[in-house]
Amino acid sequence: MDYTYNIIDSNAASKLQLQLYLEEYEDLVCASVASNPNEGLNSILKYNPDLVLINLSENGLEYFQMVTELNQYLPKQPLIIGYAKTKNYAYNAIKSGFFDYWILPHNEFDIRKTIFRLRKNHPKQDVPSTICLKSYNDYRYLDTKNILYLKSDNNTTDFIMKDGSVISAFKTLKSFEDKLPEGFIRVHQSYILNSRYVSRINYGKSICTINHGQEEELPFSKTYKDRIDALKDLLSKTAVRAVN
Repeated sequence: MDYTYNIIDSNAASKLQLQLYLEEYEDLVCASVASNPNEGLNSILKYNPDLVLINLSENGLEYFQMVTELNQYLPKQPLIIGYAKTKNYAYNAIKSGFFDYWILPHNEFDIRKTIFRLRKNHPKQDVPSTICLKSYNDYRYLDTKNILYLKSDNNTTDFIMKDGSVISAFKTLKSFEDKLPEGFIRVHQSYILNSRYVSRINYGKSICTINHGQEEELPFSKTYKDRIDALKDLLSKTAVRAVN
């Protein structure tokens, strides 16, 4: 399972260098990048990342205030890593419970040691890659990577598979919502989709397009718009964007 992280850094060169170093680790996923304490606080509350990396070289004291303020909103604090050009903020970082403190410029070895310590001290539990559908004495196991989306019909849920097959379970959509791994998003009263197959989000028509060799359109409702927004932001971070 992946660790999500936010970077808060007003220095473009430092931010880019850190992102390049972190791309080496497949279990680290960037959720957001911000440039100041206000943006940083908003991004943390929006994405609730596992890890927050902050450049303290500018506005250092404001960032410590931001970290303190998080206690008012989050039941569990993300792990914080601070970095700066000097050791001036190291004592404050220790007192504030930071996970680590780096001296700029970024050092590949220091980052690697921190990531290995993160994995050792805060291991992520693996999410099962299969889901079991049980009906009396019949047990059916589905690889979640091959599920395109789930569709409810009263008290029955259909699993629409990548190979075109449809597998029905006599349970409500709600009963599967919390059992599916990260990446499955409920977008409608009747639909949960696998975000890895989303190729288009059309806000005007309130439609998500699933692409699995052929395209299929699924509706999303206003009730779940915040989830669509988060999905759009996540997909946009790994895409090259051209705006007409």
